[in-house]
Amino acid sequence: MKKTLLTLALATLSGWAAAGNLQVLVLDKEGKPVADAVVVVLPANKGEPKAALPLQVTINQEKMRFIPAVSVVGVGARAKFINNDPWEHHVRGSAAGFAQFNAAAAAGSGFELRLDGKSDGKSGKSAEAVFEKAGAVLLGCHIHGSMRGHVYVSESPWTVLTGADGIANVEQIPDGPAQVKVWHADQLIDITPQQAAVSATPGKATMQLSVVPRRRRI
Repeated sequence: MKKTLLTLALATLSGWAAAGNLQVLVLDKEGKPVADAVVVVLPANKGEPKAALPLQVTINQEKMRFIPAVSVVGVGARAKFINNDPWEHHVRGSAAGFAQFNAAAAAGSGFELRLDGKSDGKSGKSAEAVFEKAGAVLLGCHIHGSMRGHVYVSESPWTVLTGADGIANVEQIPDGPAQVKVWHADQLIDITPQQAAVSATPGKATMQLSVVPRRRRI
């Protein structure tokens, strides 16, 4: 009996690879680091991520902005939107990219919420939406056209947002071949994915956009 259990355990473990780390640097067209780029690693082998992507996120509307400007979540995640401005806002969600310019393509695939302005001394009004499909979602406001944010819904738990230095550290990726993809809100035409070999030795990769992202309003 013990031998059978040991055999089953070894068979199970053999289907999972050892893990390694990958540091991905994202640059713009001019070679400068890009913040808020989404790095997605798709390993060929099975493995256990260091942590699952969040299934709950809070996005504030404040000073005519979505904060955070970009959120990364897993499929099925629920987002809570809070209006901290004293005036009314909408939250309009639709597929990001070229589809956002095509009303017919976006029809029926998004959502719309309305949030009253925050009263003095009271909590901001809130509403929720669920992201059931993988992909990038553009957030906007019907009243204030300059407001823009994004939610990236990923099926891969190895999905990380770059920091101000343009770097995303993706940890505990199964050893072996992997595909590395990058998404950025201003990169409307996808750049070519890279192939990487993950091993116990930490790896590095550099991805370059074909655009210079617009400067975010502060």
